[in-house]
Amino acid sequence: MTKDTLKSPPKYRRETALVRGGLERSQFRETSEALFLNSGYVFDNAAQAEASFKGENDNYIYSRYGNPTVNMFQERLAELEGAEACFATATGMAAVFASLACQLNTGDRVVSSRAVFGSCHIIVDQILPRWGIETVFVDGTNLDEWEAALSQPTNAVFLESPSNPMLDLVDIAAVSELAHAAGACVIVDNVFATPLYQRPFELGADIVVYSATKHIDGQGRCLAGAVLADAEFMAEKFMPFYRHTGPSLSPFNAWIMLKSLETLSVRVERQCDASLDLAHFLQGQPKIKQVCHPGLDSHPQAELARRQMSGFGNLVTFEVDGGKAGAFRLADALSIVDISNNLGDTKSLICHPATTTHSRLSDEERAQLGISPGVLRISVGLEHIDDLKEDLERALATV
Repeated sequence: MTKDTLKSPPKYRRETALVRGGLERSQFRETSEALFLNSGYVFDNAAQAEASFKGENDNYIYSRYGNPTVNMFQERLAELEGAEACFATATGMAAVFASLACQLNTGDRVVSSRAVFGSCHIIVDQILPRWGIETVFVDGTNLDEWEAALSQPTNAVFLESPSNPMLDLVDIAAVSELAHAAGACVIVDNVFATPLYQRPFELGADIVVYSATKHIDGQGRCLAGAVLADAEFMAEKFMPFYRHTGPSLSPFNAWIMLKSLETLSVRVERQCDASLDLAHFLQGQPKIKQVCHPGLDSHPQAELARRQMSGFGNLVTFEVDGGKAGAFRLADALSIVDISNNLGDTKSLICHPATTTHSRLSDEERAQLGISPGVLRISVGLEHIDDLKEDLERALATV
């Protein structure tokens, strides 16, 4: 098995791939995937070590470059996503940053959707320009803005769909066509849709990134990320950056992610069903100004959601009366739902984006994204839906 690129695995159906994809048993024939907690590897002789470092054989040489447990996670996720290659990273933000930094040079140009996670916005808005890279933000829902921004040569396009936290959608197929005409590589952060409900590669994306910390782990235990692309990009652009800058995933965290993938569809399907039920419930509450969920007919891009996604995720964003004070009062009054900026967990979590995930944005920037002081984002877990409704109903009574 090669360590820097992936073999073409058998094409299993989704549920089977989640359990069997990338499985590589050691000589001990263990049932559960083995955990290789080692940093380095030994060689039979000096000539074998030399050949390994030259890439003339398939030996593992250092766990920053490759590790059997990490490789199994990479292969399994690549098979699930339908990608030629995958590299796992220590965090989701390491995946986002590496996917951009590995291919950009001074004088290059990046176009990004404005509605992205706060740390992603910092990378595009502040870090890349320090390297002499031009960055342009557009309203991701507006194809006219994409067309105008991509009317000149561009090197990379970055977007997330659905977006954090307002669940705006980007027409990935249309933007990819415009981006490729401008010479750009399209990077899609697919974390809210998960690998189960949106297939960016089939829509024209070149690179897909994940924070595996979210739904893939799904139980609030470990940090991880992943970058998926074709084998040529990985070999020529990503792998040299990855090997020499060190954002690699630890074997232990990779093992956690491997085991978590086995239950991904079971967990997320139930969470998604519950989130749509909860969204309908919140729509009927008099103290709620608006409810955002791609599965609602009231979502401004409901048609695109049905065309682009096979499911709508477990996030519900809503605006409560009373601004920041009303939002804080509601969040503090919840007894089941925990206050946390994480998402995709088996436990339902709520956060106030304006003061947490997007607090580094200016008031004007948040207003452009629709993140008002009364907006709350809830990640629906695996609790009974009636308990969640009753908890929110009690909390709304305090607003």
